[in-house]
Formats: sequence, C-alpha cells, structure tokens
Amino acid sequence: MAREVASIRRRVSRALGYINWLYNPFQRLDVVGVYDLLATSSATASGLYLNLGYWRAAQDLDAASQDLAMLVAETARMGRGDRVLDVGFGFADQDILWARRLHPERIIGLNITASQVEVAQRRVAELGLAERIDLRQGSATRMQLAPESIDKVVALECAFHFRTRERFFREAWRVLRPGGRLVAADIIPMPRVRGWIGRLQQWLSWGLVSSKFAIPPENAYVRSSYQDKLALAGFEEIRVESIREQVYAPLHQYLGGHPDTLRRLHPAARLAARIALRFDAASVYRGLDYVLASGIKPG
Repeated sequence: MAREVASIRRRVSRALGYINWLYNPFQRLDVVGVYDLLATSSATASGLYLNLGYWRAAQDLDAASQDLAMLVAETARMGRGDRVLDVGFGFADQDILWARRLHPERIIGLNITASQVEVAQRRVAELGLAERIDLRQGSATRMQLAPESIDKVVALECAFHFRTRERFFREAWRVLRPGGRLVAADIIPMPRVRGWIGRLQQWLSWGLVSSKFAIPPENAYVRSSYQDKLALAGFEEIRVESIREQVYAPLHQYLGGHPDTLRRLHPAARLAARIALRFDAASVYRGLDYVLASGIKPG
C-alpha cells in the first residue's frame, strides 16, 4: 500500500511539474531541471533519442533520429582509430550507434544531468560496450580532459544549452588534436524578416523555445555570427549550413499524421504538441534555424 501511495505521489508531482513548466509563462527551469522532468519520455518507438531528427530520407522518428546522429558523425569523418568526445550525450543512443557502425577507438561522453548519465551508463554496460564508451558527468565548458587528446568533438542538439556556446568552442579547440574536427547540430534564431506579423511569429517561436528549454540569451545569434565565433575560437574551414527544411516541417507533418507517436509523450507534453499541430509549420518554427556547424583545428 505504501509503495502504491508513493508511486501515485510521484506521478502527481511529475504531472504538476510538467504543467508548471509548459503552461506557466513565469516558470523557468535550468538544463538539469528540464531533463530531469523529461526523464525517459522519448517519442521514439525504440531507444531513447531526444533529438528532432533529420528527415531527408527518413520515414519515421526513429530513423530520423538515427539519421541526424549519422549526419553529425559523417560530417566529423568519424571512424576507426578516433578518440571521440560527445558532449551532452543524453541517454547515449548516438554513442551506441556510432560504436556499432563506425568503430571509433573510444567515445568519451560528458553530460551535466546526473539522471541521464546513470541511465546511459547502465544501458552501455548491459550492451557490453563500457570499455569503448566512457560516459561521465561533466561540463562542456569546463572539460576535465588533457589538451590535444581528442580527434573529434561532437555536440548533437545540445550546444544551445551551454553557458556559453563560445566557452564550449574554446574548450573544444583546446582538447582537439591538430587536424581534429568539431561538429554541432544546433538550434539558433533565424535572421529577422520584414513585416510585423513575421517578426511577431519569430519572437513568439524563439521566445517559447529559448525560455522553456534553457537557452541562455548569450547563445541567441544567427548563422553569420556563429561562423565568426568559431573563427574567433581558432577554427578553420568553417561551415555553418542551415538544415532546417529537413528538420522542422517534416517532423511537424509526421507528428500530425502519427498520433501513436504523440501517445508516447507525457500527457501534458502531448497536449502542448497537439496545440502546436493546429498551426502550420511555417508559423510555429518561424523564429528557429537549425544548423550543422563544423570546423577544423589547424594542424
């Protein structure tokens, strides 16, 4: 009886937490608070991916989530013999995928959310991959790693959280070996459009995402500034490519036609998604760019 009561209390507490986070305009959670609340409520059918997916060829959310992970790895030219640093690894789905498909020598993961680290470490151990995937609780802006000890640094849909992204760039440059690559799949604001309706839609969409998902105001800059900040950190051969057309609109369309995917979400999050799906993707995501950014540390 006591266990049942405790379970009910946990469910009620989590439901209230979701409602307060999503529907209270004055509520702000830090990064750890957001992901502790989300816990393992992934919309994917298998695995625990939390990314929005890359939809150039994918037909479902699971495939799109994997395709985004592979796009990041391929852009980094990840392969055998590489020492990879994955910052903000979530539940390590991409690390498991990369270890199996691309066979880097070692993947080191840093994540500040202890609850995710615990789950990810257990999953990796159960798959017999603990010797190849080393997951740690740690910061992307204060890496406890030796200089020039990493071949590839990757950040899959998380660098917008870092306080700040520029500090992450500097740390990535420090730990990369000469010739090493940094790749990030990242969310930033769109350049301002003309007309007050478009600007209002941009303000609403960026404001909602940045406030609810703990994006520091220092990270709110457009593609050209992103490229400048990578250059200032010392990177060369920089590319900052928008892939938003293969992310937001197709995800919106997929969710609208697959209510079974939404049912995997917490009811409070499911309601918010259904409200968003009442509007067209162009207005919902008007203020959001999605970039694939890369740079090389000169050798």
